[in-house]
Amino acid sequence: MRTPPSSPAGPPAHTGRRVRLAGWLHRLRRLGSVSFLLLRDASGTAQVVIEAPTAGAAALVDRLAALYPESVLEVEGEAVAAPQAPGGVEVRRPAVTVLAAAAAAPPFELYRPEPDATLPARLDHAAVALRHPRQRAIFALSAAAMSGFRATLRAADFQEVQTPKLVATATEGGANVFRVDYMGRPAYLAQSPQFYKQMLVGVFERVFEVGPVFRAEPHDTPRHLNEYVSLDAEQGFIGDHTTVMETVVATMRGMLRAVATEAPAALERLALALPELPATASGVPAIDFAAGLDLIWRETGEDARGEPDLAPAHERWLGAWAAREHGSDFLFVTGQPTAKRPFYTHPDPQRPAASRSFDLLFRGVEIVTGGQRLHRYEDYLAALAARGMDPAPFEGYLEAFRHGMPPHGGFAIGLERWVARLAGLANVREATLFPRDLNRLAP
Repeated sequence: MRTPPSSPAGPPAHTGRRVRLAGWLHRLRRLGSVSFLLLRDASGTAQVVIEAPTAGAAALVDRLAALYPESVLEVEGEAVAAPQAPGGVEVRRPAVTVLAAAAAAPPFELYRPEPDATLPARLDHAAVALRHPRQRAIFALSAAAMSGFRATLRAADFQEVQTPKLVATATEGGANVFRVDYMGRPAYLAQSPQFYKQMLVGVFERVFEVGPVFRAEPHDTPRHLNEYVSLDAEQGFIGDHTTVMETVVATMRGMLRAVATEAPAALERLALALPELPATASGVPAIDFAAGLDLIWRETGEDARGEPDLAPAHERWLGAWAAREHGSDFLFVTGQPTAKRPFYTHPDPQRPAASRSFDLLFRGVEIVTGGQRLHRYEDYLAALAARGMDPAPFEGYLEAFRHGMPPHGGFAIGLERWVARLAGLANVREATLFPRDLNRLAP
């Protein structure tokens, strides 16, 4: 019988029966005539008790003590109820088989409640550091959040798609793209699936994607990565950007529900309480971009009026304002300058210098960007001309609009930034299995 180490007796029927466990040597504690072996697998830890009234038990303890932590073991023994043990069960009278002896000690001690190494050291040794139960808990949040994203949008009749990551044209324009050689021709790693998900609105009406995106931005900050997971959605037949804001709120509520139901052990290990999010976008506080900068100026004396984007310090200030004045961890910022947004962003007809777009701040950090897109072919030609951009490289994209597209819009959530903020992590790299940033390309 094979049973997860976190609960070797699991169901009550296992108590008093022989069970077989397999996992990593988490820790061995020798206490006189009794030794405790902690065995760990992906589900948790099990306590194995080795009592030494016999020469055989003493020899087993000596053999285990000669192994480095993280050696892989198989243990067969009797499951016994023990309230003080992990899961309320421990294994006694064990027989132990070494499946793979570790060749060296791990670079840090994984049995401690918190990793005892700096972030650079953990990233350098990610293959081992990620085994720490706390680190695994972070990625249980990620997995549950992606599950909730998918489930919520599927329930709303969105079609999941996968779009190319090698593209002929930079999606957002500008120079922040990774250029690659594609059979002797220049190509780029996709900055986002934006063009493709818009094109697919003309096919499926509602689409979403979970996939990597690439930004060749030379940032070295706690909130930026050069490769990250983007949770993207696009929907047709909208009224305006507020329709998309409603979808954002519904989706994020679904993500929070999934974290609560699918990762309760991770929440407990990380000592996290999930934030409250109203049922509709109208319940989330919102502020116009220009009004937000004006508020910052009036309250702090810092004059950032006329700036095209919010600086991180401004996001933090507005996040604190939303918490103080509205009791909310979330804040919509709307009406960003059209000139700052990509060319496909729909301007506000009442004030064309402002766009029908938004950011959603969570605890003072932008985690979602979205808005309404242009949908008429002639508007695209005008927008490209206004920015001095040649429409020829965008011909495949523009074809969708030449043949009729409904009013549409969408959004994107940066998964790692969202999880980092949810878990209270100081650096987005902690929410990334193998980060790619300004200096790191391995492991």
